[in-house]
Amino acid sequence: MGPGGIAVIILASAAAVIAIAIAYAVIRLGRVIDQFSKAIKDVTNETTPLLEEVTTTVKLVNGPLTSLNKVTKTVEDVTTKIAGSTSGFLDKNDIAMKVAGGLLSAAKLRKKSSKKKSRRRKDYDEEDFD
Repeated sequence: MGPGGIAVIILASAAAVIAIAIAYAVIRLGRVIDQFSKAIKDVTNETTPLLEEVTTTVKLVNGPLTSLNKVTKTVEDVTTKIAGSTSGFLDKNDIAMKVAGGLLSAAKLRKKSSKKKSRRRKDYDEEDFD
């Protein structure tokens, strides 16, 4: 066997080693892809019931919110009607307007006098401890 034959044997051996390395890498890559598929399948199987539970929870929360919205709308309508009837009543009756003004003035005076009383109490309390 000449030098050309030895070179062919070395080249064939190198090609066989390279083919084995490539085959090993392809097999490992196939296993990694299988693991990724399994992980994705597991995530899908676990998230589907979770999403269904979230959907059910959102539906259950939206029910009372709808009722609360109706109650709020009703209260708003009642408040608007009361404000309209009160302003109409006060506009038509001068005596009622004067009485309402007097009540407001009395409430303000009472508020001022209660502030003065609380200040006096504080002064007495401080003198007791000195």
